[in-house]
Amino acid sequence: MSLLRLDDVAVVREGKTLLSLPRFEVEEGEILAVLGPTGAGKSTLLRILHFLERPAAGTLSWRGERVPWPAPLPLRRKISMAFQDPLLLSGTTTENVAYGLEVRGENGRGSRERVEAALRLFHVDHLAARSTRNLSGGEAQRTALARAFVLSPDLLLLDEPFAALDAPIRKHLLQELKQAVRAHGITCVYVTHEQGEAFSIADRIAVLRRGELLQAGPPEDVLRRPHSRAVARFMQTGNILPGVVSRRTEAISEVTVGPRLLFSRAGFPEGTPVHTCVRREEVLVEAPGEASPAPGLNRFPGTVEAVVDLGSTMQVRIDAGFPGLPLQSLVTRRVAHDLSLRPGGEVFATFSAASVHLIRREGSEIDDDLGNHDNL
Repeated sequence: MSLLRLDDVAVVREGKTLLSLPRFEVEEGEILAVLGPTGAGKSTLLRILHFLERPAAGTLSWRGERVPWPAPLPLRRKISMAFQDPLLLSGTTTENVAYGLEVRGENGRGSRERVEAALRLFHVDHLAARSTRNLSGGEAQRTALARAFVLSPDLLLLDEPFAALDAPIRKHLLQELKQAVRAHGITCVYVTHEQGEAFSIADRIAVLRRGELLQAGPPEDVLRRPHSRAVARFMQTGNILPGVVSRRTEAISEVTVGPRLLFSRAGFPEGTPVHTCVRREEVLVEAPGEASPAPGLNRFPGTVEAVVDLGSTMQVRIDAGFPGLPLQSLVTRRVAHDLSLRPGGEVFATFSAASVHLIRREGSEIDDDLGNHDNL
């Protein structure tokens, strides 16, 4: 069931449409991550979900009931929000966490117990009496989350809350946040431009571009079965090759890509123009050999163009005969060492038919950039 639903919502400022959503839903009890680059409309969407801004058109429904404008105060109090900047007040950690309850006139024993529980939940109870001016970045953000949680919201909105923190702290806080949200049964919308954060925390992922919803669904679907080339690029698929379905059997589609023939499990009618998408981590790099590929296996000889050190992995670009489009593979450092991968080396690039996702090509798709690129 939808906790909050938007229908035909549009946000227009100075004649420019910032948000255009025929339908957008936040399901009861889920953690929904909203992904998109700067300017995608993520923060504008949060303002709409928080009833802080009236859309130029459209309706909002809370648990099936249409929400009037301005939204009633009791309804707005069912929602809490935290930002990238903790926005703490001067005073102690405890005073900050208790602030929202005091504004509501709740300052009795029960409220104090709720504040203490929130401090413990985010592991800042030992900082209860410390001035917020003396908190580290991670401690300040924990305090901001405790302040949001203490209100027992039905809906928690988070606008890139960990973007300013170092990676190890961010990873730790993400897991704590996920556990806390799950334990309290809170519905959460988590806005970020970091794919790793979204996949760490989300039940569903929504991809925004220029105010439009491109795709929403389980993380695995968004990652491996993007609906468009734009989403495939944003999810760093790596290999996006234009082709045409030349033959279709019951189990396999044969796709002509330049002089090459690819096999895919996806089904499209013969003659359909498609993008063939193969994630970089699905491409296996092998030493040259005479072995014939198994039926339905894609295996191409090629020459290494470049090997890019990414730290824990290596990105290999291989000229495998696709016009102007080298295949990309992500391999471990051990594989790169064992195969002595270097420019000019001869290799085979191999990937299964099940790894090849097909997207129908329709019209001009030049302007589909979401901030990431195929050939990193």
